[in-house]
Amino acid sequence: MSFFKKIKNKISGTNEAVAEKFKDGLTKTRDSFTSKVNDLVFRFRVVDEEFFEELEELLLQADVGFETVMELIDLLKEEVQRKNIKDTTGMQSLISEKLVEIYNSGEEVSSELNIVEGRLNVILMVGVNGVGKTTTIGKMAARLKKEGKTVMLAAGDTFRAGAIEQLVVWGERTDVEVVRQAEGSDPAAVIFDAVKAAKKRNVDVLICDTAGRLQNKVNLMNELEKVHRVIGREVEDAPHEVLLALDATTGQNALIQAQTFNEVTNVTGIVLTKLDGTAKGGIVLAIRNKLDIPVKFVGLGEGIDDLQPFDPEKYVYGLFANGLEMEETEDEENETAEDK
Repeated sequence: MSFFKKIKNKISGTNEAVAEKFKDGLTKTRDSFTSKVNDLVFRFRVVDEEFFEELEELLLQADVGFETVMELIDLLKEEVQRKNIKDTTGMQSLISEKLVEIYNSGEEVSSELNIVEGRLNVILMVGVNGVGKTTTIGKMAARLKKEGKTVMLAAGDTFRAGAIEQLVVWGERTDVEVVRQAEGSDPAAVIFDAVKAAKKRNVDVLICDTAGRLQNKVNLMNELEKVHRVIGREVEDAPHEVLLALDATTGQNALIQAQTFNEVTNVTGIVLTKLDGTAKGGIVLAIRNKLDIPVKFVGLGEGIDDLQPFDPEKYVYGLFANGLEMEETEDEENETAEDK
């Protein structure tokens, strides 16, 4: 059974609606990248060095990242040699299988949020301005409430004009309390008040917004360290998650931001926003492979339910859905020919 069919079987039933969200959200990347892979397979028919060179170029254009591309090409060559594969039939399925392998390789990490019942769970959201950080917080609050959790928000981005008001709007939209002070207030003081309030009200999850841009990396480091200290003093082992919001449409720039933030704070997971708005969806793999940080959520649209937990198999399904459909069509045609 091909890898495509294994994925199709795995996501059938309860997971189908989510898989369709990945398929719809990755339309731009699929149209740009996967359609070119399909054209490549059709043009070459024979697996040779030139085929791999062109595939390498396509992967780099999708922002999969140089190191990840080299690893993938090596894995594909080994498999082709081991199985004595001569033609390109089924190469889309093989490529998708190896992409999932690469994502899941390295240090074992969970894509689930570190939320434990019976304690105040503190999530710190970091990221530069304009990546959709506040919107992500709002959507995450709505998701957690839907799961039966009580949620509170802390408006810790006190430097950006309008950031507090934006979070308050999300609080009203999701019926979640927002702890805030005046613009320009000390972010650590805001978060201190929020932690106190969350403990008093027995809240399950406190999500803290933080400043997206300070004068330099030293200032950013000092501010985040201060916030960490305040949270850690009040709640054991907190923050329990430090989530970095990245804009998928910025491609390799998102990877640079991830490296910078990972230097100044212990990032535990990535939230990749606006994945539906880019043809460079391969950045998911580049981030995971380069930094060994799991992508925990992806933004697949504008709707409040379009923030979805990341799943590498559903991601690959979204990338290669056209290949799966082609494979199924070919199987049906072969069965019809055999019946005749």
